[in-house]
Amino acid sequence: MTRLLQPVLAGVVAAVVGFASSFAVVLAGLRAVGADQRQAASGLLVLSVASGAVAVWLGLRQRVPIVGAWSTPGAALLVATGAVEGGFPVAVGAFAVSGLLLTAAGLFPALGRWIAAIPTSIAGAMLAGVLLDLCVAPVRALAEMPLTAGPVVLTWALLSRFARKWAIPVALLVAVAAIALTGPGLGAVDVRPVLEVTVPAWSAQAMVSVALPLFLVTMASQNVPGMAVLAGYGYRPPLRGILVSTGLASTLGAPLGGHAVNLAAISAALSAGPDADPDPARRWIASVSSGVTMIVLGIGSGLATALVLLSPPLLVEAVAGLALLGALVSAIASAVADPGAREAAAVTFVVTASGLTLLGVGAAFWGLVAGGLMTLLHHRGKSPADSADRAVPDPEGKGPDTSQPVRPEGRTGCERT
Repeated sequence: MTRLLQPVLAGVVAAVVGFASSFAVVLAGLRAVGADQRQAASGLLVLSVASGAVAVWLGLRQRVPIVGAWSTPGAALLVATGAVEGGFPVAVGAFAVSGLLLTAAGLFPALGRWIAAIPTSIAGAMLAGVLLDLCVAPVRALAEMPLTAGPVVLTWALLSRFARKWAIPVALLVAVAAIALTGPGLGAVDVRPVLEVTVPAWSAQAMVSVALPLFLVTMASQNVPGMAVLAGYGYRPPLRGILVSTGLASTLGAPLGGHAVNLAAISAALSAGPDADPDPARRWIASVSSGVTMIVLGIGSGLATALVLLSPPLLVEAVAGLALLGALVSAIASAVADPGAREAAAVTFVVTASGLTLLGVGAAFWGLVAGGLMTLLHHRGKSPADSADRAVPDPEGKGPDTSQPVRPEGRTGCERT
């Protein structure tokens, strides 16, 4: 019983930390693209349940500590994109298409190779541009509401030094305390779990400005770092099965408001490391425990939604921005790692961060286009696919190159922390 308790508790901690660290980002993203209160609450619930179910299914089936997660960078992308023409039903249609693309990347290796041709520098620069606006929210909050945001930021800063994995959850608790002291109280809202079906609608503009960037960001910033963390601990599960499972979960969850389910990275490190169990062959128990805990947290997500609705919007964005700072650092590092690609990465970053909307298509897509054109201009005759760095590994393989040891305790990518 004692041997079983250790991995079970490790999984519970991973799920609680992951959920508390970034659910505000998810709700902000869904509200930004037009979801009302019930639709956003439904989206958070289905994302929690779907990511938990993926972890339980893959953990039991493969006996590997595979942890499912929602796409935090995808949610940040939704914040940056804002309202889409046609409202939330069109956004839901884009979520479903993104899920189908994730599934197709697992089923058809050619698609994976096409995505792999995107240089890491361009993918990182696009993600950095998407994250920038949210990551400056804590600064704006300190200027506009110093008495409320100040304790939140100070708590995060201190704990990021002494207890990093708890920095965002505890900062969130401080924000909740501030809401309780200044807000109307939880009695003003309904905290029961909500499932709200939204019939998908389709728009070519939404496919280009939401579905495609959401797919690319989820692949490059969630699935790749997640595979790298697992490889760093000696696990090499087939990427194909993971992509198919998370892609189907994303597609099925879209009508209920879920934007994307994918492989976790930091949460995977909490479940796949020696703290979960000294025996690597038993650590899958932690990932299954994490999945079960996420399902339970999803059922109680109405309370999390209520807390966000009672918060000043800027305070919610500030907490989300703090949660994404590590991801911004990682994205910038990827963007500038190759000296020969820095100009193209800079163009990608500037265009994406500009918030430009052209022909109804959002800035993330135009950032990729601008960066791709700059890459072709400066490296004419040299295919980006020839680069040693890839945005995404080949789905036919068993994971990314791990000739250099991975440091899972570091910020390997962007996800729910």
